[in-house]
Amino acid sequence: MSLNGSDRPRRSLRRRAFQALALGALVVSVSGCSVEEFRRLGMPAPATEQGPTVLRLWQGSWIAALAVGCLVWGLIIWSVIFYRRSRHGQDIPPQTRYNVPIEVLYTVVPFIVISVLFYFTARDESYLLRLSDKPDYTINVVGRQWSWSFNYKDQNVYDVGTPGQPPTLYLPKDKTVRFELTSPDVIHSFWVPAFLFKLDVIPGRVNTFELTPTKEGTFAGKCAELCGVDHARMLFNVKVVSEEEFRQYMEALRAKGQTGKLPEGIVPGNSGSEQ
Repeated sequence: MSLNGSDRPRRSLRRRAFQALALGALVVSVSGCSVEEFRRLGMPAPATEQGPTVLRLWQGSWIAALAVGCLVWGLIIWSVIFYRRSRHGQDIPPQTRYNVPIEVLYTVVPFIVISVLFYFTARDESYLLRLSDKPDYTINVVGRQWSWSFNYKDQNVYDVGTPGQPPTLYLPKDKTVRFELTSPDVIHSFWVPAFLFKLDVIPGRVNTFELTPTKEGTFAGKCAELCGVDHARMLFNVKVVSEEEFRQYMEALRAKGQTGKLPEGIVPGNSGSEQ
């Protein structure tokens, strides 16, 4: 039995939809992603107390984007199916010059979506940049061309790296650490992907934030702002350890003579903190 003209497009559409679903399932399966990794939508597992807040904002943004995408895709498919030439037998369907309710709808809905996203972003940003009255430790992170220096202000010791020998920043687990970011030359950006957080390091300013590491281990860090020739080599490591091991490392720095602090790179008279 032969198919009539109206059945062929439907069969073709079903076949393509099935192929797209099969391809999507194949991509997910061969990527080796676990269910937990898939839920994080490309983000690493949070390693700080503040990380889940960023992850939830990321997931919510993706859900909103997917909802808008499904609506648009649905309207496109609906138009393709119900306004095809073979259905109505005419090249151009009747044209409508004005439709005030529709125009108001597609003006108001995007404004509502943007307002909701702005609210949650501003709320979470306020939480992430909130400073406690007395953090457990304070570390001055100096970003310079093209490496990092760490002044452990409470311990009066420092560590320094080079592009060829990236430094390691030691942090105690489950302790609130305040970071004071400064630079003596150009704009850098302090980024540890596992912390789900980054902040610019700006000459003449002190950008401050706090984190509480919750997982022991070694995490990669890098500069996320193009800052010159050796930007790609401006790397560092973060090692989250127990408080006892952290204090032992501070003593090791002191034994090597790395006491005091390195220049912070703050312009005199302009050390305002950006929160």
